[in-house]
Amino acid sequence: MKRRARPQNGRHGSTKAKKHSQRILKPHHKYIFVVGGVMSGVGKGVATSSIGTLLAAKGWTVNLAKVDPYLNVDAGTMNPTEHGEVFVLDNGLETDQDMGNYERFLNRDLTGDDYITSGMVYKHVIEKERALGYGGKCVEAIPHIRDEIVRRFEHSAKVNKSDISIIEIGGTVGDYQNIMFIEAARVLKIRHPNDVIFIMVSYLPVPGTLGEMKTRPTQNAVHQLASYGVTADIIIARADMPLDDRRKEKIAVACNLPAKRVISAPDIESIYDVPINFERDRLGDIVLEALNVPFGERSGALKDEPLISMDAWKKMTKGIKNYVDKPLKIAIVGKYFNTGDFVLTDAYISVLEAIKFSGYAAQVKPIIHTVNARDFEKGSVGDAAYAKLDEMDGVIVPGGFGESGIEGKLNVIRYCRENKIPYFGLCYGMQLMTIEYARNVLGLAGAHTAEIDPKSPHLIIDIMPDQKKKIATGDYGGSMRLGLYPAKLTKGSVAQEAYSQFAGKPLPRPTTVIRERHRHRYEVNPKYIDRIEKGGLVFSGKSPDGTLMEIAELPRTEHPFFLGTQFHPEFLARPLMPHPLFTEFLKAAKINKGKVVVTENIG
Repeated sequence: MKRRARPQNGRHGSTKAKKHSQRILKPHHKYIFVVGGVMSGVGKGVATSSIGTLLAAKGWTVNLAKVDPYLNVDAGTMNPTEHGEVFVLDNGLETDQDMGNYERFLNRDLTGDDYITSGMVYKHVIEKERALGYGGKCVEAIPHIRDEIVRRFEHSAKVNKSDISIIEIGGTVGDYQNIMFIEAARVLKIRHPNDVIFIMVSYLPVPGTLGEMKTRPTQNAVHQLASYGVTADIIIARADMPLDDRRKEKIAVACNLPAKRVISAPDIESIYDVPINFERDRLGDIVLEALNVPFGERSGALKDEPLISMDAWKKMTKGIKNYVDKPLKIAIVGKYFNTGDFVLTDAYISVLEAIKFSGYAAQVKPIIHTVNARDFEKGSVGDAAYAKLDEMDGVIVPGGFGESGIEGKLNVIRYCRENKIPYFGLCYGMQLMTIEYARNVLGLAGAHTAEIDPKSPHLIIDIMPDQKKKIATGDYGGSMRLGLYPAKLTKGSVAQEAYSQFAGKPLPRPTTVIRERHRHRYEVNPKYIDRIEKGGLVFSGKSPDGTLMEIAELPRTEHPFFLGTQFHPEFLARPLMPHPLFTEFLKAAKINKGKVVVTENIG
């Protein structure tokens, strides 16, 4: 179901806002470029998202764009343990996980034009040169690469019909890779001096031996940005603790800007508090002032522009912190958690956020336990790994690729099915629950997926014939099902019941057609569908032509919640619009809490 934001209380339809919009002329599109200083990973994406939220709440139509300076054309081939989650847009573009934050904060779908990589830019320029698109000229980085970047910035604004573009340039000032993008932004500033500003998100360290916050690294970062011909108009100072007035003034004097434009951004409990903290410092008004906007608020220009109310946002942020007296232990069983001595969660960031949003909707406090699937590859019931599962109120097996940890996941799924532990499988998690059911309920020994064992006697999960042709020619990316696809729901199923709720409230009529985002290559083998359904597993969501299985489930009479989706519902979960399947899963876990009955053996 493609969900659009619904009107919230106390927003832009006010008479005051309408008067403002009538008085404002739109001479030029406005651009905000967000760059990083000192080091990466300090929250440029969250800062960008939060600024977008503030401006959208004031009624401005905003589009957020991400620049990734790497030479990959997109993020699809990157290792999740190194780069984090691959986020998929409606059009199927595989992007950086920051795009997920943008959508969640703005409460709207973004387009493929909102994502730019060096690989995209160079590929376009080279292909254009090969097609004589430059008329035989010598093609160089300056001006051709730079001008193609500028074109993409302007095209993104045009496609979105927005008032303001907020563009995050990945990496840190001083990185060789992002210099060309900063140069393109500088050119835009020259062309439109009153319509372009730069915001630096910089880190202020507190060395343990000194115990004092140091501003010099940020000063140096601003000076290095100036060496590129760009001046920081606003500095967002990230640190462990709030920035005091003395250091604000010190940065302001050294970096040639008013002290009020140095914004303190200390560590906080939830990223969704960031817009609230920024609003407290009047960052939205400061940004608009820097952009030479005469009024701080106006009504949205588009009929379908997702409207954001700060009142609703504040209520949401309080809600996801509540219900500490109603905890639910939720296990995420994956294979991308461990790297060396560290445990990473960025590979499943959309799943974790979706659980958080639905926790608020289901009035529970989800406590996430990351579980490595490899821990279940050997051993039997009674082992420490299974004892940990006994403590869980619900289990999720998220998406993934490859053989590593697969037998462990299959053992976990069987354990959840037999012990009535609420289970939610996402993409690979649905494929594996179908394989597990075929093996252990239908008695199809050796049942497997063609991805792992193409010689299996029972290929429950296989690749479609047209996809096989693409793989044979080496077109692996083209063989995937990516982006938004429709599915028809079976009336009276668990899935259909869940989708009949919108953010916990009943919809006017039952939903029978949904649209969700996909990222996978393999499907349930049509040869086994009838046999599996006769055996008791229900395919409650199918493609409109009935050939592709989108949702598998067991009826409520058989299990409190045993459901998997071929798509990725987490990609459409939003703070103000929790995804109904995650909410239904947590409701089942809440009801089932403390009712687990352990079997003797899994062998």
